[in-house]
Amino acid sequence: MTAEFDVSITSKDMYRFNMYHAYHGFQGIFATVIGILVLVVAGATFGKIDTMYTVLYAVFGMVFLVYVPVSLYMRSKQQILSSEVLRQALHYKVDEEGVHVSQNDQTADLLWNQIYKVVSTKSNLLIYSSRVNAYVIPRATIGADYETVAKLAEKHLEKYRLKLR
Repeated sequence: MTAEFDVSITSKDMYRFNMYHAYHGFQGIFATVIGILVLVVAGATFGKIDTMYTVLYAVFGMVFLVYVPVSLYMRSKQQILSSEVLRQALHYKVDEEGVHVSQNDQTADLLWNQIYKVVSTKSNLLIYSSRVNAYVIPRATIGADYETVAKLAEKHLEKYRLKLR
């Protein structure tokens, strides 16, 4: 069983990966909860304390909720613009041995036992080589090969290392 496909990453794909990575961990959940709580406090204190404090609460709540997505968007655009590798198409081959990525005359092999985890989101397939580094593969790009990649991952990885939809 083998799947081969070419992938070009856009800043939108990178943004979706960064958002997933940021908000599926403790820090992302914590920042969201704090942002919402501070906005609730701003609403609850409106008219009861000095207006300046209410405004500060509202500003801090918005910073917690808006700053991270905006900064991730800007960082995603910058990552694509500054990386020659990401601006060119990558050729993927997924087989019984693992994931093989090539571009021009360079290749990289990630064997199944080296894969940290595989995650499928609505828009991306993420093949993590560590806790923070992943191959970002837009699901629209893989098309029908997604099923082959998913079956290979299920065959070679433990269940706790898989989050497939």
